[in-house]
Amino acid sequence: MAVNGGRLGILMDPIEEIVPYKDSTLAIAQAAQGFGWSVEYFTQGDIWLDEGLPKLRAAPLKVDLAQDNWFEGGDFVTCEATDFDCLVMRKDPPFDMNYIYSTYFLEMAERLGVLVVNSPQSLRDCNEKLFATQFPQCCPELVVSSSEVVLRDFHKRYGDVIIKPLDGMGGQSIFRLKPEESNVSVIIETITDSGKTPVMAQRYLPEIKQGDKRILMIDGEPVSHALARVPLSGETRGNLAVGGRGVVQELSERDLWIAGQVGPELKKRGLLLVGLDVIGDYLTEINVTSPTCLREIDAVTGERIGNILMQAIEDKRSSGSAS
Repeated sequence: MAVNGGRLGILMDPIEEIVPYKDSTLAIAQAAQGFGWSVEYFTQGDIWLDEGLPKLRAAPLKVDLAQDNWFEGGDFVTCEATDFDCLVMRKDPPFDMNYIYSTYFLEMAERLGVLVVNSPQSLRDCNEKLFATQFPQCCPELVVSSSEVVLRDFHKRYGDVIIKPLDGMGGQSIFRLKPEESNVSVIIETITDSGKTPVMAQRYLPEIKQGDKRILMIDGEPVSHALARVPLSGETRGNLAVGGRGVVQELSERDLWIAGQVGPELKKRGLLLVGLDVIGDYLTEINVTSPTCLREIDAVTGERIGNILMQAIEDKRSSGSAS
């Protein structure tokens, strides 16, 4: 059964802070318009509960990424969450308590029959570092601990390791501990807050020099091309936020195998838009909060990934699924 449009609400960062040339949320909004949907946006400060009912203030949004004046807004109007056919969570991390509170709000809307992308419960359950460890056959050697003894032992065992916080984003606070590293103790003390906070240590993957690939998954299926984020010379992080260079490339056989291992679980958990991070032959993270790189891949391939997502949303809506 075809769906002829609907009302789409996007929970996002303030639109004044958006960088239009690379923002994936705008690609989703423009795709929704092309599917005949009306689009409105709101922020975390625009949502509340009124006697148990989720309400919000939303403003209309029209996007044209081919123009210098790339969006047209309007006045914010109070409405009920159930006035929308679909709500899309596109608030960027940090994944803090305000983010969690927003998922509770969205979950209430979901219980009232609104399709929410991604599933609010799965946003809470699937830590982007730890979720990947549910697929050990895809991952490099790793350990998660707050113990200096455990982390030091892992470093001694593999000699060259990456250590990173479980709630980091954009390459922040990622350290490489080489065999000759003289500051192992102070790095571990700092990143674990003197043993109070668990972190992840992974065996260093020299394939990072060829890029940290972002593979986009839509309703459990991979998009045909990935964006390999290649680090600057002398850098161990490929993140675009810290200067990495994006190179679009077709998925390898190993990439497709990893996607096949992870995809069914994503579909089961109501995670419609996800970004897998792959270095060489290994899955390192599963990004569920606000995956990016749609625009970069679209620019090279003409894939129109936002359209693929909107088709998945329409399929879910047609089937009556709100998860």
